[in-house]
Amino acid sequence: MSFQNTVRVNREKLGLTQDELGAKVGLTGSSVSQWEAGRAKPRIGVLKQLAELFNMSTSELLGEELQYANRAIPFRGTSAMVPMRVLGKTHAGETTEQIEDIKLVEVPETVARNHPDAFMLQVEGDCMNRSYPDGCLVMVDPLLQPWNGCAVVAEPSVGESVLRRYMRGQSSMMLAADSFSAYDDMVFSGEDEVKLVGVVVWYQAAQEECER
Repeated sequence: MSFQNTVRVNREKLGLTQDELGAKVGLTGSSVSQWEAGRAKPRIGVLKQLAELFNMSTSELLGEELQYANRAIPFRGTSAMVPMRVLGKTHAGETTEQIEDIKLVEVPETVARNHPDAFMLQVEGDCMNRSYPDGCLVMVDPLLQPWNGCAVVAEPSVGESVLRRYMRGQSSMMLAADSFSAYDDMVFSGEDEVKLVGVVVWYQAAQEECER
């Protein structure tokens, strides 16, 4: 079943209108209408919320789209590498994260085994380029608890996804840049709601860098 049909069928099973489903994930009914019409897909955080609401995995929610990705990219993984899905982009700066393309990349089998719920995101921007250059792919574990100094993907507000260094104080949290250029750190008080998508556990350089 396609993503758009999966959303519609499960929404109807729960007896929800498009407006009611949108409200449950912090969006409007028009967003749900776009999904069910096949004109858009949600960002990673909302995708996870929908999967939890429908009591299924993100892979099951993506349905035929992920199956198509598996067929379109015929991987023959080596004994040391396995395929992992890329579920969109995150910005080393400020942007809206959308699932623009679903594809597979090869990652070390040992890393993937240690992080079975992880997924890949492509980095855009240079505010983390000391460690994660523009265009690279990062592996994000949504279940790992962050620690001071680790890299995380976070959603400071609905629709924004950023890659930054995580720092937690007694009454505040900071998402710090790690760049060769000047960027302001993002500081939040205890009253601010910041959703952590996950901790970065591995990264892969951009293809053009790998070919150099």
